[in-house]
Amino acid sequence: MRKSINNLFKFSFVLLLLAGCNLFSPEKITKIDEEDQVLSIPSGFDFSTYQDVTINISDNATYAKYDVYAYSDELYDAGTETYENEFGETVTETIYKSDVLEKLIFSGVPSNGVLKQTINLPNFYNKVYIRRNKHLSFSSSIEDIIDQEVNYTFSESGANERSLAGQTVTDYLYSVNGEGQLFQIDPLTGELTDLSNMPMGSFTCAIDQESKMLYSIGRSKPYPLMKYSIVEDSWETVANLGIGGPRLGYNPNDGLLYFSNNGAKLYTFDPSTGERVSVKDILGLHNTTGGDLDFAEDGTLFLCTFSGLYRLDLNDDGDYQSTRISADNLPFTPTSMTFDSNQELWLAEASANADLIVMDTETGGWEYKYGSRANNNTAFGRKINDLTTFRVYSDNVDETDSDGDGILDQDDAFPDDAEAAFESFTPSKYGKGTIAFEDLWPSTGDYDFNDAVLSYQAIAVLNADNLAVRLDFVCNIKANGAGYTNGIGFEIEGLDPSQIESVSGPVLTHGFINVSSNGTEAGQDNAVIILADDVDNILNETTISIRFVDPISTSDLGVAPFNPFIIVNKQREKEIHLPYRHITSLGDQSVAFTGDNKDTDGNFISENGFPWAISIIHDFKVPKEKVDITSAYNFFSSWAESGGSNNVDWYKDNPGNRNDDLLE
Repeated sequence: MRKSINNLFKFSFVLLLLAGCNLFSPEKITKIDEEDQVLSIPSGFDFSTYQDVTINISDNATYAKYDVYAYSDELYDAGTETYENEFGETVTETIYKSDVLEKLIFSGVPSNGVLKQTINLPNFYNKVYIRRNKHLSFSSSIEDIIDQEVNYTFSESGANERSLAGQTVTDYLYSVNGEGQLFQIDPLTGELTDLSNMPMGSFTCAIDQESKMLYSIGRSKPYPLMKYSIVEDSWETVANLGIGGPRLGYNPNDGLLYFSNNGAKLYTFDPSTGERVSVKDILGLHNTTGGDLDFAEDGTLFLCTFSGLYRLDLNDDGDYQSTRISADNLPFTPTSMTFDSNQELWLAEASANADLIVMDTETGGWEYKYGSRANNNTAFGRKINDLTTFRVYSDNVDETDSDGDGILDQDDAFPDDAEAAFESFTPSKYGKGTIAFEDLWPSTGDYDFNDAVLSYQAIAVLNADNLAVRLDFVCNIKANGAGYTNGIGFEIEGLDPSQIESVSGPVLTHGFINVSSNGTEAGQDNAVIILADDVDNILNETTISIRFVDPISTSDLGVAPFNPFIIVNKQREKEIHLPYRHITSLGDQSVAFTGDNKDTDGNFISENGFPWAISIIHDFKVPKEKVDITSAYNFFSSWAESGGSNNVDWYKDNPGNRNDDLLE
């Protein structure tokens, strides 16, 4: 009786394994309607979602650092926010932001006048944003991608330099807005350069010139005091002030921030702690909303509101008495003000497409300098909610180079390592790419592309000559819907295994992968890196580091994800690749299998037009189990059948692209 019970238990356990997600046998093949699952794709279409682009920058300056970003003028919906605007009204609105500065691809300094890199960009990008930084003097250009190349030559325009007390100084107007953009405006040309995305949109900014620190107060609760290091290009929250408003200035004489909200109060704060130091009344304002405040060179405090420009003087009671300088009725509502090195007063007015105005502090006379109303083709196309001035002194350049590689510490990603200086990212500094596989090749799959889904970011570490010395491949398996034990790796085509010094980080536990002493897979003509022989081994983020014997250019190295593949069920010879990609030296496309061969021509595209693998330079959301990709993504079929011409961003989180209830 006991033996019968044991047998019944064993039989029931086997049934449970077969009915559930079986980790020891292939996923069950679901019979599908072949007529419904057919893509009529153009001959040769490889389902690629990205392009290799070569960036060629020519610059004969002695020294200048470049940052290159993927560029798109498309704004994304960042959600709604409730705040008090500069008119003192409480509003709730949808926030639209640009993600350009979140798409940093690489940085570098031209060597012998040339900076050249090969990068990988999604097909929907047709431009790049190039930002030049010469000792904190910034300029920028938006360049077209033509025939997978960008050619940019820097030439000096009118020099924005002034003589100030024996020093040569370059003025820049720094500005912020409620959309969370920090940008620079050249006061001599009106040219705009984006600098950073802010933690929160703001109506205020002020600069401590000596420490090269910009301060700003978030426009909505809890009204954080934020500081931005101009040298380090980094943000930090100092404290939550609990009070917001449009006016902020820095007083170099006492080292305090002066702040006024939509009222007749003036507060001082300690910028290092956010502690409130004092509160004083402002007397005589005709309109208390909007505006800004700033200190002139002689220490005089000026404030503007929507009723105009005022000078503020302390009276005997310790309050500020205001004296109106501008005419009673300005045709614009000023949101911000700042003094440049010539003590010219710059103002911006409140609108979605702001104008810059220069005003005389003695007479109140003014003129439109830049913007749509200036009638000189200088419209900014964005709000300017506050202004402050940053002065770049040419004889105060910090030339510290701790590792002696010729790259200044402030520009060097590795200031203590002479063999490393910059980084090149795929897909970007803050982005992840995705490679998704079906593992039933060459039989028909269910096209949910969740059998093995690899999330990755590739970081090429470059030296001072902009050559790669190391590749860090940061990855993890974000979905594993297979019943097989599958391995995963990539081939760097054209790179001999002997060019690699070492590989560290792969997780190999099953014994069917043989590696050479340098960590590459043995027996391969090209360098092959096996990330894991079981995708379950890298469910958590793992970094695989590849060091090169000699530095190599990115054009010779190629770009991630290279030639990725999975190894099916520990059968080393059974590889599944992206469409039209070659198997490695150890692969065998004639391997025996069970079922119908749906890939008789060996191009990794099935007879009904579907691939077994797809690579996307994006954080791809995976369809749920047994939900085919054409159901989860509404425009996948349109994109594929157009040969990649239509709906090129079909996988992005744009309205109508996805059926979220069908995605993991």
